[in-house]
Amino acid sequence: MTTMSVRRRAGTPGTLRRDRRDWKGWAFIAPFALVFLAMTVVPIVYAIYLSLFRDQLVGGNSFVGLQNYLDVLSDAKFWSGMWRVAIFLVIQVPIMLILSLIAALALDSLRLYAVGFYRIMLFLPYAVPGVVAALIWGFMYGTQFGLAANINDFLGSQVLQPLTLRWILVSIGNIVVWEFMGYNMLIFYSALKVIPAELYEAAEIDGAGSWRTIFSIKIPGIRGAIVIATMFSVIGSFQLFNEPQLLQGLAPNAVSTYFTPNMYAYNLSFAGQQFNYAAAVAIVMGVITAVIAYVVQVRGTRQENR
Repeated sequence: MTTMSVRRRAGTPGTLRRDRRDWKGWAFIAPFALVFLAMTVVPIVYAIYLSLFRDQLVGGNSFVGLQNYLDVLSDAKFWSGMWRVAIFLVIQVPIMLILSLIAALALDSLRLYAVGFYRIMLFLPYAVPGVVAALIWGFMYGTQFGLAANINDFLGSQVLQPLTLRWILVSIGNIVVWEFMGYNMLIFYSALKVIPAELYEAAEIDGAGSWRTIFSIKIPGIRGAIVIATMFSVIGSFQLFNEPQLLQGLAPNAVSTYFTPNMYAYNLSFAGQQFNYAAAVAIVMGVITAVIAYVVQVRGTRQENR
């Protein structure tokens, strides 16, 4: 018997055991994999397929290749929505993350009584469905029947106009901050709890004060959580849909059908029956979102590793 055959026989049982373990692992992840395949991969592939066709007066639904994508890239309505979302992202995301960080640091400071109560109260808005939150705030924004109308009547002037074209983006940003500040606070608060106690002891020995501890230990210690929260917030901003869609009925002059790219794709598909072009808009929007989220993650990871 040769040495090679001995090695092959000796390695056979281990190989079989490894194969069995591999199949068992696949069996455990099969439910998720099937749902992910059916609810994510298949719709994306089908959307890409739809985006390559177009309904034409002559020839019906015909293959047009990348023409729909070229039309999207030159579509003023699409870029108008993108510009609006970009402004929303640049202003709303930093405000929300800063407020979430301040809340997490306050809860972690051990200077507040009933920390559990405050933590639950800050997180509670996240438990409210986005549609319900938009309806609640839409009622309060109403200048004819809501809280804004009552304040205007009390002041005797129309000082509050949250559903006008000038203030609608601020009003939507307020809703989103109210919804997701507690979610991000919980991410930061959980990250603060795993910072080693030895670092605080060393800072105390060195005579570091509260502010020095915050900027030299706590914030650097949760930089990874900040990167994750930022990436999620960027993705969420590009997916903006529920709030403007529901407020459109209250402020039709301020919220257009192409207020955001998602609204534009939705209205193209369900109101205009332009499924192929709507698919192209969705794909382009998804690619832009993925690229920007990846850039945010890479830059945050590089800063964390320095």
